[in-house]
Amino acid sequence: MSKGNVFVGVVRWPGGGSMIAPPDTLGGVFRLAVGGSEWEHLTQGLPAECHVPCLTVDPHDANRIYAGTQEGPYVSTDAGSNWARLNFPHRDLQVWSIAVHPQDQRRIYVGTSPLGVFISDDAGGSFRQARGVDLSDVADMRGFRNRVMRFAFNPARPEEMFAALEVRGVIRSTDGGESWTDCSEHLIQLAEQEHLKSAIITSHTAEGMLDVHALAISAAAPETPIVALRMGLFRSEDHGAHWQDLEMRQRTPIFYGRDVRVSPHDPNMLYATMSTAANGATGTVWRSPDLGRNWARFDTSTKAESTMMAVVPSPRDRAVVYAAARKGQVFGTLDEGASWQEVPLPKGCTGVMALAVN
Repeated sequence: MSKGNVFVGVVRWPGGGSMIAPPDTLGGVFRLAVGGSEWEHLTQGLPAECHVPCLTVDPHDANRIYAGTQEGPYVSTDAGSNWARLNFPHRDLQVWSIAVHPQDQRRIYVGTSPLGVFISDDAGGSFRQARGVDLSDVADMRGFRNRVMRFAFNPARPEEMFAALEVRGVIRSTDGGESWTDCSEHLIQLAEQEHLKSAIITSHTAEGMLDVHALAISAAAPETPIVALRMGLFRSEDHGAHWQDLEMRQRTPIFYGRDVRVSPHDPNMLYATMSTAANGATGTVWRSPDLGRNWARFDTSTKAESTMMAVVPSPRDRAVVYAAARKGQVFGTLDEGASWQEVPLPKGCTGVMALAVN
């Protein structure tokens, strides 16, 4: 029986607002067999010089993989070997997030930069645009185009959804994604506390609290979204009206939150990545057995040399977890963290943004 595959999405953008790819950089989708050591560069059907900041495995079909690119969303029905573009009407929008409805495989959500959410009810044959997503830029990001980074469904009531926005906070829908409301007011208020102020690109000290990268909701607490953002990990127990700090800075000196995931095998188990900055010099993976009340370093034997961008537990085997660092390092454990193997991506993969395991 197959142990599945690891997929990594890479962009060629250097960051810092520039969209000009440096020479000798690679982008696109790369595939590795779980436990393997050889990466495949998957190009069949994807655009040339592809940038892939988003990868999603269909929860209904492990061989169906979605990729967000600079030219729209793509799908593979054979675990990445071949790709086809969905009938998305906008080629001028970058796709940063894709989600499949947990109860309807044909209902797909696409999140973009600039801010937008698009919905398909026919597996990508047609799309309509949701309302209330194109929020004004609170922090005035000076050329940085805010983007929809992650969707999460309330497992008990999937008509309630949340989305993480970089750099614009969190939005919520109560009608299955058709319309959205802003949940960022309290994040901005929290930034009045000195230790939660952060302004890198702008002069707005709430910039860091609005810099949200990932969002997860567990079936063990279906009313409680948890977000990973620049200033750490936060959760809400009142549908996004207020947010509580999970106090990662008391556990680690590096608390830039890039990813947060729920184990598909244990709804109480969370994984998160902590780093120094968006393009920092190191990163770590943490695990909580009790929905974020307690945390411990999980990747104790790894040495990431750049921001840890993502951590993904395998949906097939609870012992398997992979993590990826921005400049091309990928780490995997097949024994629940007792040991780790580093499987570097090919030279030139310096813009890792997405990670998935099927």
